[in-house]
Amino acid sequence: MKIATAAYPMDLLDSFDAYAAKLGGWVADAASQGAELLVFPEYGAMELATLKGRALAQDLEASLHAVSEFLPQADALHADLATKHGVHILAASGPAFDADLGARPVNRARLFTPTGAMGVQDKQIMTRFEREEWHVAPGGPLRLFDTSLGRIAVLICYDAEYPLLARAVSDADLILVPSCTEALTGYSRVRIGAMARALEQQCVTVMASTVGTCDWSYAVDTNTGMGGIFGPPDTGFPATGVIAEGVLNQPGWTYATVDPAAIAHVRADGVVLNRRHWDEQTGRDGPAAVQRLR
Repeated sequence: MKIATAAYPMDLLDSFDAYAAKLGGWVADAASQGAELLVFPEYGAMELATLKGRALAQDLEASLHAVSEFLPQADALHADLATKHGVHILAASGPAFDADLGARPVNRARLFTPTGAMGVQDKQIMTRFEREEWHVAPGGPLRLFDTSLGRIAVLICYDAEYPLLARAVSDADLILVPSCTEALTGYSRVRIGAMARALEQQCVTVMASTVGTCDWSYAVDTNTGMGGIFGPPDTGFPATGVIAEGVLNQPGWTYATVDPAAIAHVRADGVVLNRRHWDEQTGRDGPAAVQRLR
């Protein structure tokens, strides 16, 4: 399969038609290159808040409500584009108010198939900014999506830094990692996490990033990153584990072709078998399994 992952700049938009034209151009560009899976970043949907004006977009609380209000319209657009171009799209995540999950919004990504069907994945663990200043809440459970491209899971940004979350979706062939990071340190943490998850679970991870400055938002004012596609440094994959990567802070798509058979092969007969040997880790039965020498 051919994968396209985005280094995505958010814009100050004057109408939903402008947003639709922008998104349609991005999807058409990737589809024209033969991409079958398109991955957009975490919080890329925050540009929807600008449809209500700069002043509202700059307000932390108001921007949450504005984006959530526009998500159904954005989802209809994504479903239409996925069907029109025959592609899978992980839409840029954004805050969603869900009455079933409480009074505070969750950070929700949505996966669209070529049939127009949609599945959602919420972020599990909030960063300090999300929990202390923005008051975004953890959402619904981790999900595994069975698709024509294979089994897909989504770990949103900070979630990719936690190995037990990836272990919970260890049957995934692809783990998508949409991210939004302010500084190179944050980007590096998520990238290292994504690469480690590919190593541990012997799968392919796909990282997308927001890039550029947004002076209309306190939440996403500065963005550092690039697209990256990673695998286990083992049989059938690059020795570095880096299948493809973009250029830091340069907007655009990063492409790579991935063979699902290579994932199955490395899991069955790799030089090492990290995924299979997970339960052999010291301390798997709890702290009592670790001997302390004095």
